[in-house]
Amino acid sequence: MSNPDNLKEVYAEEMKDLWSANDQMARAVQVMAGKAHDPKLKQTLESSVEGINKHRDTLKTLLREAGADVAKEHCQGMEGLVREAVKHTGDDAPKKDELLDAEIIAQYQRMSHYGIAGFGTAGAYAQALGMQDHVGKLKEIVADIYKADEYASTLGEKLAQVASKQ
Repeated sequence: MSNPDNLKEVYAEEMKDLWSANDQMARAVQVMAGKAHDPKLKQTLESSVEGINKHRDTLKTLLREAGADVAKEHCQGMEGLVREAVKHTGDDAPKKDELLDAEIIAQYQRMSHYGIAGFGTAGAYAQALGMQDHVGKLKEIVADIYKADEYASTLGEKLAQVASKQ
């Protein structure tokens, strides 16, 4: 849909964009999990994929409840973030395990922050529309993403300390 006429349509478009962003991020995080060396990082990324898929399912439900088409619209913003993640963790990635893991964390967090912004915005729209049930579900998703992001930061700090001593 282009040229939305009201906030409810803008809200639906945001949710469709987030659905696409989630799908793209889930695929990228799965690949990065396979490259991670630190067992805690690998576990975090694998758990994150499960969470991302759960968030996608919530988006579908919310779209249905909002009376919108249950379809996704390609998210170019996440496409760019995924392209960067592939670049920084692919063939040109650091060869040292700790450095690669640090790079994986950085790319994971960039994608996560996009999700925080998108879900937070969708929550603000739902609030303005008086969709309190949606607000609660979107806030839960934002809290989930923040929790994973904080843990990734903790892992990144530990890995940076190890890498700085080499």
